[in-house]
Amino acid sequence: MLLSRLRPAKKKQSPAPRPQIRQQIPDLEEFLIKKDYTAAISLLEFKQKNGEKNETTDLWLGHCFFRSGDYRKALEVYEDMKKQGIENPDLPVYLGICFFYLGMYEDAKLAAEKAERSPLQNRLLFHVSHKLGEEKRLMQHHQLLGNVMEDQLSLASIHYMRMHYMEAIEIYKTILQEHTNMIALNVYMAMCYYKMDYFDVAQEVLSVYLRSYADSPAALNLKACITFKIYNGKAALPEVEQLQRVNLYPAAREILRHNQVVFRDGDGALQVFPGLMDTLPEARVNLILYHLKREDIDSAMTLCNDLEPQSTTEFLVKAIVFAFWGQLKESKDHLKTAEQFFKMVGESPYDTDTIPGRQSMACSLFLSGKYEDALVYLNSIQAYHHNDDVFSFNIAQTEMQCGMWKEAEEHFLAITGPDRDKPVFKYMLTKTLIMNHKPQLAWDIYTRSTDPKESFNILRIIAMDCYSMGEYYYAAKAFDGLEKIDPSPENWQGKRGATSGLFKMLVQGKATNEQMSEVLQLLDRGNHPQADFVSSTIRRWAKNHEIALE
Repeated sequence: MLLSRLRPAKKKQSPAPRPQIRQQIPDLEEFLIKKDYTAAISLLEFKQKNGEKNETTDLWLGHCFFRSGDYRKALEVYEDMKKQGIENPDLPVYLGICFFYLGMYEDAKLAAEKAERSPLQNRLLFHVSHKLGEEKRLMQHHQLLGNVMEDQLSLASIHYMRMHYMEAIEIYKTILQEHTNMIALNVYMAMCYYKMDYFDVAQEVLSVYLRSYADSPAALNLKACITFKIYNGKAALPEVEQLQRVNLYPAAREILRHNQVVFRDGDGALQVFPGLMDTLPEARVNLILYHLKREDIDSAMTLCNDLEPQSTTEFLVKAIVFAFWGQLKESKDHLKTAEQFFKMVGESPYDTDTIPGRQSMACSLFLSGKYEDALVYLNSIQAYHHNDDVFSFNIAQTEMQCGMWKEAEEHFLAITGPDRDKPVFKYMLTKTLIMNHKPQLAWDIYTRSTDPKESFNILRIIAMDCYSMGEYYYAAKAFDGLEKIDPSPENWQGKRGATSGLFKMLVQGKATNEQMSEVLQLLDRGNHPQADFVSSTIRRWAKNHEIALE
């Protein structure tokens, strides 16, 4: 109306027509190509409200809800189609797949069995059988798989979930040879290598995909996990922080929350992990590890009692908790159970040649007292554990048991993290230094210790081991310190014996006058009735040989 009023009354020649500029409404295909499922859902719902509700729009709507991770909404769409009497042969399978992703495996099985036989139906029942632990049915559906790509990918997935990682990798490699454009398979292969602890290989394989899709949430999350394993949580955090700005589906957001807690060394664990334990098995495992790191063995054991191990990681965590508990409570039964759990993983045909498998075998052999055999396994995987404090500690204490003190010292000193502040580390390093004839460094550990109980234990190690190694100067000083805390006959005898040993070294020219003088002063300051006799005997000899002692 406004335009007509502006028209001039006098007719004049019309200008040449210009094409009208119209804002094009994006079509469904455009959203699907961009994987913008939220926009696709909005478009489909708009169309349905405007009279375009039909079987096709319903199927696309269910598909988009499913791909966005909203399996419940997808299920509602398919159930509504079923109520409408739509007889699409794929509908029961779609329902079954939604049930499967919702963890409703019995419902998934019932829905799939009502569907017509098809490769998709067989793949669904193949996975349902795995989840329900129905091995006979699993093998039946396995035999129905063909040599087509979809069936082989389904088989690779089952291999992955059953921890047959090399078998899965072989399938992915075969498919990649025929379909070089399917570079996303590099992500799946990287996950397999990651699970086998081949982190460097996983990183290299994953980089092939990231060069083309640098913003992939799944790939970035895996990259962060690899970085965490190779380096530390601080290095991994920046790689997941950018994912916080991405619109992720619910399950992915939960994984992201979980991983951020892990990367932050458990900060927020008690707030995040408990709520995820029913949906994310790793949450229970990492909560157990959180308690172990804080030496809350009771809480770790409580959680472990409810853990029915399925994966290699779960078996290992249960073994570690039982080993800790066995040492804490001096329970041979728990230590034996831990040994058996480690052995199960180490001898498993799927883990025997993996890094976790060899490490597990080493732990089992260590607990059974076969230290040299344990060391063979640890040496075979040493190259894969650069800057790994836990591995360095484990191989160092194994080398101690084998009498390889030089190597043990090197591995103890390679530890750079907070484990250096733990008493057990200080005790073992003290002993190792003494066995390598470095008592001064052992004494330095004692002088830096501030905890009374820890200091006492270090002093005992110095006293006993220095005495047995003929390092009598430090043995005498250590026994003197012990005698002040506990004036028992044993500590006096140790002090007297160390003093006599040092005197013999003085006679042989292997001890200095200053060392002998210092120890004699310790004797003189003591209150033992025999101290004066020992001191005067040594001083008399020194005087006769014109050796000046203070």
